[in-house]
Amino acid sequence: MSKKKLLIHEVFEQAERESGRDTKNGKALYLWSYFEEHFGIKITEKSFVRYYDAYIAGTDNKEINIEPERLNLLSKYVGYKDFNDFSQTYIKRNETANKTTVKIKVDEDEQSLSEKFSNLNINITNEQHFKMPEFLKQNGLGIMEIALLGCLVTGNVVFSNSKKMDLPSTFGLMSGIQSGIEKKYMYWDGERYIATDSSFIRPGLEVKAMNEHQFLHFKKIMRKDTLTDVNALGKTWYSKYNNEVEFFTDDGVDPDNGRELRRSTSLIIYKYAGKQKDSVGIEE
Repeated sequence: MSKKKLLIHEVFEQAERESGRDTKNGKALYLWSYFEEHFGIKITEKSFVRYYDAYIAGTDNKEINIEPERLNLLSKYVGYKDFNDFSQTYIKRNETANKTTVKIKVDEDEQSLSEKFSNLNINITNEQHFKMPEFLKQNGLGIMEIALLGCLVTGNVVFSNSKKMDLPSTFGLMSGIQSGIEKKYMYWDGERYIATDSSFIRPGLEVKAMNEHQFLHFKKIMRKDTLTDVNALGKTWYSKYNNEVEFFTDDGVDPDNGRELRRSTSLIIYKYAGKQKDSVGIEE
């Protein structure tokens, strides 16, 4: 896959996450508005549609030319310095996608750590299929989380005397969540809050102080068709904007439009989410 094609894929995936739109024209319209507002550059909706057709849909037989200045702006939009930075960094990351890189932050004296872990071996098997969970990549790992991650993959810890100690997989999951809470900031990715240590991620993305309750409990419900009175009434909240309704797992404010959330009612659930079987039968 060419560097330009990789970039256009990243741009449209980013646009879908930010806008919530899943059509080609909808994402193209969002990108046109975003670039004019944030960069002061007019790239028409039609141009973005042409990029999509050439590099994603494959309706064109060959790649089209994109000016270097535009490539740099598109790269900035997805978080890189310029197109050269994207090409070097993203290609390298893509080529090593099947490898697992683990960074260990040493918070204690190296000698004491060496003594503590000299008899501990963590074996990761079937590594070609092993992928780092997304929340671990976002939130980082401490020294103990590394050990627990090994337990998640292998199901056990092997000591020098060959005895195995089995640990539940949920133990590592809770460790990762705790690591996220310890971050100073968080940002909304369109579905949930992601923890970060940086007060700035990229233009257009609001980073706010860590709120433990929101980080753990506030999420957008992506499968609205699964909601019913039984599982959603009194347990979910909704936001209505431009006749579009989104459902959330907790009370608060819709991060995408700033609207105060309201508790879901039977009518709202029936009209905008999954319909009850008996209701559907009555309609027919």
